[in-house]
Amino acid sequence: MAKTYLPPKLTLPVGERDHAEGAPKAPVVLVEYGDYQCPYCGAAYPVVKRVQKELGSELRFVFRNFPITNAHPFAEWAAETAEAAAAQGEFWPMHDFLFENQRLLGDDAPFARAEAKLGLDVARVEREVAQKAYLPRIEEDFLSGVRSGVNGTPTFFIDGVRYDGPAEFEALVAELRRRPGRSR
Repeated sequence: MAKTYLPPKLTLPVGERDHAEGAPKAPVVLVEYGDYQCPYCGAAYPVVKRVQKELGSELRFVFRNFPITNAHPFAEWAAETAEAAAAQGEFWPMHDFLFENQRLLGDDAPFARAEAKLGLDVARVEREVAQKAYLPRIEEDFLSGVRSGVNGTPTFFIDGVRYDGPAEFEALVAELRRRPGRSR
């Protein structure tokens, strides 16, 4: 008797602790475990933005940190920077800035300018990043990813089940629309 493949499921359910965009009661939830320095995550970033635009209020998007520090030396710093911005209510603008300026990771100057432009307390961000104030949260994201079967980035989960298809617009939209309970 052949075994049926069952993809891994999220071990940490989406909740209040998460960085999320979209309606809390959206019919479909897309979770990404990502690394701000990963070139594949950088390539997936505009795809996710396009998917969000396509599905609108039908989609809730969640981002969780999964910095692969042995391959990406600035990934943890970037995750810390995003979390420090989140503490001041600006996670998504910083998330977007980090991906849109991925090639500049390691050069603090453009990020300090972005922090100031976002109205952040730059000294506070720099202090919290230097003190690794958000490392426990980043580690919690990372460990929840490991427990959920994440072994690289980006890794996506759709309604709590790992999506093993390509991080391409058409494939993601097709899978998101295929979810049970959807009218499309």
